[in-house]
Amino acid sequence: MSDKENTHFWSGRFQQPPHELFQQLNASITFDWRLAPHDIQGSIAHARMLAAIGVLTEEEFGSIEQGLGQIMAEIAQGGFAFQLTDEDIHTAVEKRLIEIIGDAGKKLHTGRSRNDQVATDLALYVRDQAAQHLAALAALLEALAGQAESGMEAVMPGYTHLQRAQPVLLAHHLLAYFEMFSRDFARFQGTLEATRVLPLGAGALAGVNYPVDRDRTAAELGFERPGANSMDDVSNRDFALDYLAAAATTSMHLSRLAAELILWSSAEFGFVEIADGFTSGSSIMPQKKNADACELIRAKAARVAANHQGLSSLMAGLPLAYNKDMQEDKVYVFETADILSLTLPVMAEMLATLKFDQERMRAAATEGFALATDVADYLVGKGVPFRDSHRIVGELVRYCMDEDKLLEDVTLAELQERSPRFDESYYTVVDLEAALSRKASYGGTAPARVGEQLESARRKLEAMRRAVAEPGVS
Repeated sequence: MSDKENTHFWSGRFQQPPHELFQQLNASITFDWRLAPHDIQGSIAHARMLAAIGVLTEEEFGSIEQGLGQIMAEIAQGGFAFQLTDEDIHTAVEKRLIEIIGDAGKKLHTGRSRNDQVATDLALYVRDQAAQHLAALAALLEALAGQAESGMEAVMPGYTHLQRAQPVLLAHHLLAYFEMFSRDFARFQGTLEATRVLPLGAGALAGVNYPVDRDRTAAELGFERPGANSMDDVSNRDFALDYLAAAATTSMHLSRLAAELILWSSAEFGFVEIADGFTSGSSIMPQKKNADACELIRAKAARVAANHQGLSSLMAGLPLAYNKDMQEDKVYVFETADILSLTLPVMAEMLATLKFDQERMRAAATEGFALATDVADYLVGKGVPFRDSHRIVGELVRYCMDEDKLLEDVTLAELQERSPRFDESYYTVVDLEAALSRKASYGGTAPARVGEQLESARRKLEAMRRAVAEPGVS
């Protein structure tokens, strides 16, 4: 572009074109191009509404619809070219439309601003991404439930502070993650609801000078209603923040699960083997099998959390209504969508192929005096105050450590040296299966209770599948 050219739609008021450096700073088309399908979808709905209220003729609307369809095909085939001077995808699409159909294309922007246009495009994009994440979460939850079902008889140490604490069923441990990701599913459902308010028709900020039928446009685009305040409509990015918050929490849960798989797959634990397809080797150490998929999932969670914080910080100081700062909102959303579109299916596929070493897990559950709390509760049942029983069992554990004994190896005489309340029934207390069965409180690790949790998980999964299959969700 020469110094005398200014081809921007807003060029009329300006005597000089934008500085080349400002054009680089100002342009968002290098990243917002991915809104093109949603921009075209919104433009067709807007044009149809303009025809319905008499702003466009039916012939003009038909020409616009055909031209936008051609642009969509060009994009799909990789034949749509844009220039940095187009600024954004909205301008690029409109310019191309005018090239294709002529003056009718110049009428498309009647009764709208890029402010309400981009807010609508982004809401449609976030809705699509949230729906895809819901489907991916359902697949991940299915993999978790499958592994939990296979682990109903597998015993492992439960941990606090990464120290062996009490024995639990593997299924119980995995179903804890099922609960986490179920909540994430609900959060993305909430994100869908947050995208159901239509910005289009709000104009730049104050409304428009045409009798636009916002309800009609809302219905066509799958929104429940138009926004009630035009200033809020163009400046609202809460739906994007809700999306990023849901993504950040989901990624945090993925990170926690990934961290455990990294530990469990190490030689020090040896609880699980991750399939070769989700690991890599070392360039120098031939024996290495690294849990790289897990490590990258864990790392990418930090980027998702940063994106949520980034958009929150961006919006925090903005006065009403639209500000150009908001152009950067899409950077956070797009990267997050790209990350979750990888990490969720990778984790689901990896979970489905895990091989647990149940014998090793069981052996670990018998070590570390994991039944010490049960012994303390046993003494409470014999009339010993809990604080006294806690001290007695602590001394017993210290004795076993000094003598290299397990709790079940201690003789009755040795026990009674510490408390006369011990009797032969003690040895049923330090039985692993019996200890598990005693944890029969609601939500506990007793096999019967874990069976209930698994049944509940299956019911939740069925409801999730139905939700994902609903029109307007996927």
